[in-house]
Amino acid sequence: MARATIDDVAALAGVSMKTVSRVVNKEPNVRATTREKVESAIAELDYRPSQSARSLAANRSYVLGLLYDNPSASYVIDVQSGALASCRRLGYDLLIHPCSHESASIIEEVLSLVRQNRVDGLILTPPLSDMVELVHQLVEAKVPVVRLSPTEDKKICPYVQTNDQQAAYEMTCRLLDLGHTRIGFIAGHPDHKAVVQRFLGYKQALDDRAIALDPALVEQGYNSFDSGSECAERLLALADAPTAIFAGNDDMAAGAIIAAHHRGISMPAELSIAGFDDTPVAHQIYPSLTTVRQPISDMSERAVELLLRSIDGKPKGAEASMDCCILERESTGKAPSV
Repeated sequence: MARATIDDVAALAGVSMKTVSRVVNKEPNVRATTREKVESAIAELDYRPSQSARSLAANRSYVLGLLYDNPSASYVIDVQSGALASCRRLGYDLLIHPCSHESASIIEEVLSLVRQNRVDGLILTPPLSDMVELVHQLVEAKVPVVRLSPTEDKKICPYVQTNDQQAAYEMTCRLLDLGHTRIGFIAGHPDHKAVVQRFLGYKQALDDRAIALDPALVEQGYNSFDSGSECAERLLALADAPTAIFAGNDDMAAGAIIAAHHRGISMPAELSIAGFDDTPVAHQIYPSLTTVRQPISDMSERAVELLLRSIDGKPKGAEASMDCCILERESTGKAPSV
């Protein structure tokens, strides 16, 4: 069976080829009744427009770029799945590109990526979203950009965020309410400034409960499982070890759980462990992990929508904030002495 053409759709819908093109390209000022006729014809004929022809007609590539630099595979998968869901729904392809934020040539690398692949716009994830010079260069080059979880110069371009500090504050308070007064904290990668906000929430909760911050209870992690395990080993080796550990992301929390298992520590009877993000590892590990659910997939889905608004010259509603929530599972309980 021959593949349906735009001529076939136009004939069945009783409209011009230009009208079909306008509907396919989601252009405004098409009557609702006309749009419905065209969409019905497209469905009946299973018409699939040529991407190259569509790009030529609209003077855009219908490709968006998603740039990431994060050792957490779960985080990256969640970001990708949300962005892909939006792109499929809105008729775009997604170019997923890993970057190293430590590269001396990162700005030229990204600008070259835009030129060579003719992407219509970019989504930057942490820590790339806080590389202000990179963002300024992209804006100057008139490349539409949306950032996930930026902490600096938020007004440069549209962004999607959650309140990491407040969520970490609430998780720390939850552990304090369970009677834990010695709570270890495994901080995330220092270049990921959104994750750094989580330490500030932990510290603020201790301050508000008049509990002095013990530097021995704070370990520097790097968002990875291995760093979480190593940090937990040091915390659990302390003479006055913590009765709870709050890790800056789920991968590090999972590493802490394994470290506790290796020491024969019962969870949550002897030790409570909490994480942040609610990535798949949170319910795959034993005991299942109490964590802050950050709507990562929803955030990237919304980022695509904001990016298309920017591409279409609609700057209104250029920011979006999404709420986190605490999910209590098996890894936390009352402090041993309570």
